[in-house]
Amino acid sequence: MFRTALVRAQALVKPAARNVATSSRLLSKESTETDEQFDQRYEKFFSQQDIDGWDIRRGITDLWGHDLVPEPKILAAALQACRRVNDLALAVRILEAVKDKCGKREAEIYPWVIQELRPTLTQLGISTPEELGIHKPELHTPSVFDL
Repeated sequence: MFRTALVRAQALVKPAARNVATSSRLLSKESTETDEQFDQRYEKFFSQQDIDGWDIRRGITDLWGHDLVPEPKILAAALQACRRVNDLALAVRILEAVKDKCGKREAEIYPWVIQELRPTLTQLGISTPEELGIHKPELHTPSVFDL
């Protein structure tokens, strides 16, 4: 009985040691994807005809994990995907997230992104958070750090 338990314990420990070595080797792999390939990959993902709201959210979450502001052509594909699934709220949230993603350079990047997206926004009938009046919370007060 003790021997059986010991053999099972060893079997559990050995694969774990192998997995640690394998995973560390796989984590060191470098990405050789160019910027154009990156953009095409996300454009293709959001252009799928059978995409649903969950997949759009998954793609946006993955995209937001990168240290960049997405190109307008990727955002246009995402907004068109939102239109295909009739999710206006998600489209507006994407625009809010783009504004947040701009960080300290919001004044220079966000207006350019909106300018580039304007034909798509007009075609799809999507308003920006500023046009909807929801760019600030209803009970907004200035930050104590800005006083």
